[in-house]
Amino acid sequence: MVTVEKHGIILSPTDREFENNGVLNPGIYQDGDIVHILYRAVENGNLSTIGYAKTEGPFKIVERNEQPLITRDFDYEKHGVEDARIVKIEDTYYITYTAYDGINAMGALATSKDLIHFEKHGIITPQINYQEYERYMLCCGSKLNPKYHHYYRLFDQLGLENDEFRYLRDKDLTFFPRKINGKFAMLHRIWPGIQIVYFDHWTDLTKSFWEHYLENLIDYIVLDPEGIFEVNYIGAGGPPIETSDGWLMIYHGVQETSTGAIYHAKAALLQLDKPEVEISRLNTPLFSPTKQWEIEGEVNDVVFPTGHALFGEDLYIYYGAADKHTAVVKMNINEVLNELKIQS
Repeated sequence: MVTVEKHGIILSPTDREFENNGVLNPGIYQDGDIVHILYRAVENGNLSTIGYAKTEGPFKIVERNEQPLITRDFDYEKHGVEDARIVKIEDTYYITYTAYDGINAMGALATSKDLIHFEKHGIITPQINYQEYERYMLCCGSKLNPKYHHYYRLFDQLGLENDEFRYLRDKDLTFFPRKINGKFAMLHRIWPGIQIVYFDHWTDLTKSFWEHYLENLIDYIVLDPEGIFEVNYIGAGGPPIETSDGWLMIYHGVQETSTGAIYHAKAALLQLDKPEVEISRLNTPLFSPTKQWEIEGEVNDVVFPTGHALFGEDLYIYYGAADKHTAVVKMNINEVLNELKIQS
């Protein structure tokens, strides 16, 4: 049994133009008692940048910037810099985010040495259109979960699959917090599952790299949807947490109901040396939308976990609530791991 304490909203929209519509889906980096929060700031018109706040301990806001930390600088992100995740490997911070140009939502990368100055490295997910993607799905044959074909057919039914410049939707990127077998490891989400990619340097992630990857996509799937709480699709949350039992991965699952989609927070355990191997996952959500600020917002019925901080055994999970606010829950990490081991 996992006891979850909802501590409520810690960040809300303000009157500042860049964040007057939503403050959500925060990337989290913990440095001792300090928690750095890189949140998605949404202004009217659904234009997003990344804002910055800092806490002492899990809740106490001691700093909040009055201007965006990461702005929309290039055409590939002209409508949105969204949903950052952050790790630090050696002396470099790696910030992955969704770049939205008004049509395409794809994964991008920025790096920093100080969380003040950022160098953007562009799109790192497949810049492959849906006609090309269909050919790669066929390479995987019947071994590929039918839901991958289902999401392709949705674009087909909308008449979008023939758009040469509509690229494969790939979001929810997060690096593992250390290299695995000498390589960077990154989770990403091509509907409907969560996949993993290994590379020596982000410049390796070329179109030819991704073409070979997609031809063998079945080999890189970490999790596919299972059960009613993730029947639609799933996506990675914050960076996986290394434990002696394996990588603890917090992710979201989307349930379809008669009144619309519900986003839940879920948990799974992955092998340490080969995280594409699932050890176990919880059958039921860690937590779900139950509070007013989670049920009603810009998008109703959403808890969207994107980062964490660990104070002793207390695991604080930071999440977007109804696409409006940033909130936090607390649980004991050992309770989570014990539940996962029971179900393994």
